[in-house]
Amino acid sequence: MASHKLSEAAAGVYIISATPFTEDGALDLTSADSLIDFYLEKGVTGITILGMMGEAPKLTAEESESFMARVVRRVDGRVPIVVGVSNPGLDNLAALANSAMDQGAAGVMVAPFAGLKTDEAVFNYFSNVAGRLGPDVPLVYQDYPFSTGASISVPCFLRLVKSLPSLVMLKHEEWPGLGKLTAIRTRSEEEDVRRVSILCGNGGLYLPQELGRGADGAMTGFAFPELLVEVCKGFKDGDVDRAEDLFDAYLPVVRHEQQPGYGLAVRKEILRRRGAIKSAKARDPGPSLTARDHEDLDHLLARLESRLASL
Repeated sequence: MASHKLSEAAAGVYIISATPFTEDGALDLTSADSLIDFYLEKGVTGITILGMMGEAPKLTAEESESFMARVVRRVDGRVPIVVGVSNPGLDNLAALANSAMDQGAAGVMVAPFAGLKTDEAVFNYFSNVAGRLGPDVPLVYQDYPFSTGASISVPCFLRLVKSLPSLVMLKHEEWPGLGKLTAIRTRSEEEDVRRVSILCGNGGLYLPQELGRGADGAMTGFAFPELLVEVCKGFKDGDVDRAEDLFDAYLPVVRHEQQPGYGLAVRKEILRRRGAIKSAKARDPGPSLTARDHEDLDHLLARLESRLASL
């Protein structure tokens, strides 16, 4: 059973883990070990695996199980692990979720699928998911309509919170989404709705503003996790100016890494350069960097090093 059950009090940085592959596209479990060590060394609060930027849809069911088992074993209870289990098939979703919890995961993350076009459809789907998994499986709602094509309104989300005690976290990555974040926090207080954890994605692009609006931290995969950790710590400790100065120094790299359809190649290349993984390979069909792309990245990282030295 999980030694860290996810709860509404979750905060800090739950890094979205990349999934490492060899140059021929095979799952690289040796690099999985070094990647997990890298994340832990950078001070993350938790680790989320099999997310969208973790290329989960490109893995077979057997590979997902293999990667999950390897990560759980490497983490060895040191931080909570959240497992992405999104799947249009409820049987497949439940099988992976139950396996994750049996192995020691803290909770599971589910995103709605594109066929859910109304609030009522979303509500019914998540009610079914929660009912199928049972009350002892903590649930994270991933709100990323840019990718999923499925949106949820603030009233519908709060209705889910009231109806499903196992729903403990919102992974917030709608953009623009600051107004939605504020509305959730404000209406929760006004209507006396249980406060759930909100961790934010989108590569950290809007993290300072999101923390200022009531987010509890980040759940994203930026290749410099220490930046996310320090920004969240700065806001928690009241040292907002320093946190924003540090964020500003990294912002060109944050922005570069967040380009749709391309940023994954940037993220994995940075992780490779930092020694976290052996290969920057994204599984086909996936992005890769050209020689000119590498030059751009060289320039951005050199400027980052210079800015950090001046802080």
